Amino acid sequence: MKTATKLTFASMPKTYEGLVRLHMPRHIHDQVDYDNTCEIADALAGHKLNADQDDYFALLCDLIEAYDKENCPPDPPVSGLDMLKYVMEEHDLTGDDLARILGIERSVAYRILNGRRNLTVAHIKALSAHFNVSPEVFIG
Repeated sequence: MKTATKLTFASMPKTYEGLVRLHMPRHIHDQVDYDNTCEIADALAGHKLNADQDDYFALLCDLIEAYDKENCPPDPPVSGLDMLKYVMEEHDLTGDDLARILGIERSVAYRILNGRRNLTVAHIKALSAHFNVSPEVFIG
């Protein structure tokens, strides 16, 4: 039984010509083309590339991005409340913590989290400052 060899950066050609011989960059037509292109791009990603590798990598990324735009549905918009819940979960915060951050009563914080009360401009500014993110994160 023949096993596939995982591509590594160390095994990648150093010249553009060598990279093209390994995988000819061309418009991606199907999932197999996509997977093969991504495999090469993944092997190059995150490494210090020479000029030839960098040009080749940029071309592969452009091809992958074009395929994704044509074939992948756009991500659904995320509400400000969903972002707030996500950020709170990532920081292991509770509704009580939210009340403290916003300078409001606990009951108001829990009503915000339950969707029965909207974030105000003042709340959004406080969250933006606390989490050091753009206010747009919590708008939507």
